[in-house]
Amino acid sequence: MRITNKMMTNNMMGNINKNKINMTKLEEQYSTGKKIQKPSDDPIITVRALKLRTNLSELNQYYEKNIPDAESWMDVTESSLTTVNDIISKINSYCVQGSTDTLTAENRSSISENLKQLKENIYQEGNTNYAGRYVFTGYKTDSSLTFMDDMDNLTYQITESIDTKNIRIMNKVSGSYELADFEDSGQNFDDSPVMNEIYRIQLAYEDLDAAAAPDGIVLYKKNAAGELEPESTFPVTLSSVNASDAYTPPDGEVHYIPETGELILGKDAYEAMRQVDSLQVTYTKTGFKSGDLKPEHYFDCTMTDSSKPEQGEITYTKASQSIEYEVNYNQKLKVNTEASDAITHSIGRKIDDIVSAVDEVIRTEAKIAEVEKRLEDTSLSEDDREKYNKMLEQLNTELVLKKEVMQQEFSSGIGDSAKWQDNVNTAVADIGSRHVRLNLTENRLSDQKVDFEDLLSRNEDADIAETIVKYNAANTIYNASLSAAAKVVKNTLLDFL
Repeated sequence: MRITNKMMTNNMMGNINKNKINMTKLEEQYSTGKKIQKPSDDPIITVRALKLRTNLSELNQYYEKNIPDAESWMDVTESSLTTVNDIISKINSYCVQGSTDTLTAENRSSISENLKQLKENIYQEGNTNYAGRYVFTGYKTDSSLTFMDDMDNLTYQITESIDTKNIRIMNKVSGSYELADFEDSGQNFDDSPVMNEIYRIQLAYEDLDAAAAPDGIVLYKKNAAGELEPESTFPVTLSSVNASDAYTPPDGEVHYIPETGELILGKDAYEAMRQVDSLQVTYTKTGFKSGDLKPEHYFDCTMTDSSKPEQGEITYTKASQSIEYEVNYNQKLKVNTEASDAITHSIGRKIDDIVSAVDEVIRTEAKIAEVEKRLEDTSLSEDDREKYNKMLEQLNTELVLKKEVMQQEFSSGIGDSAKWQDNVNTAVADIGSRHVRLNLTENRLSDQKVDFEDLLSRNEDADIAETIVKYNAANTIYNASLSAAAKVVKNTLLDFL
């Protein structure tokens, strides 16, 4: 085969170009630190790099965004519940203090005022928010737990379920006297105030609509599958807190007192309701004060706004509303705690009972002081003096009975506050267990992140030391090819003549 000069030149140029391309490739690896510059350089490395980058991007989303956000949400919730727990501890201390019979009127008044302030503080904690989202209101993160202003334009029809264990047996003083009774010529103060045992269901709200009294109390029993089924309906009779028989219904009746939000059961009605598992009452309330808990966060209810008649009726259904964050591949974690699990109406209603009992004692003491002051008047007739003395005797009896009721309310508050603390501690413990799971996931993702970054580096990154060695070798080969080419192409036409 004849080798022409042109063939030698073409081969020479091809080899030089290959050596130059190889040297350029190594120079790019050295400059960028990457094995390939475009997908066509090595499709296998490219496909593997895309998969690793996708996995690493997801890991970063979980590790750097979702988990810190979930952790912050739970930290805010836990801090708020811890504060609620501390407030309940103070309530418990005041109840212990109030259950003694050595307090003065000033002491009791101070305790009453402190309890009202603590009640407000608890419900204010329920409005805690994280990044503008309320943490205790389930999916309704844009809605506060309590009303921020007085809302006289709102009407709610509320369906409240009641555990029969919450039917309370308590004492109530009846037959009290007022100073105005002295002017009644027919009043001789012969009848002493008496203590009555009553059976009470306390609803979540007071100042209810008398015109929309509930038709009755629905009684529920569990079936074989453990589900609640309606068994019967117990009729309800509308009464008033000022009615003489409001707290003494006949055996088979239930009195509905809208002013106080109470259902007072007769003896037979109480016995009938003890035999079932749950009760349900539907009632209506118009107008709410600032600080009142919003019904939609606790009950099935419907709301109408008289200031927006075009809006129509809005229906709310109480159901579990778990806010979940995706914290790992196919792994979600609940971050929220609902107010109904820890911050309930019973806290405020019990404090209202205690405050009312304290006010009754203070009011009776004031009546006694006024009668004693009138008895100091030397111009009183003997008949009036005798009448005032009989009135004073009955008021002292009333005071003894009302002090007993007050101490019972304080004692009841001790037990109730312990239950509230149990609920709050359970909620805090639940958050703690979820926190542990979140930390374990975070640690695992941290390890996975390191592993993926190492895999990605080994897949994409060039070995700089090896690249330098290869580059120097390629440079030597390139220069050698140039030197060989110089010897091949240096021949001129005269060399062939």
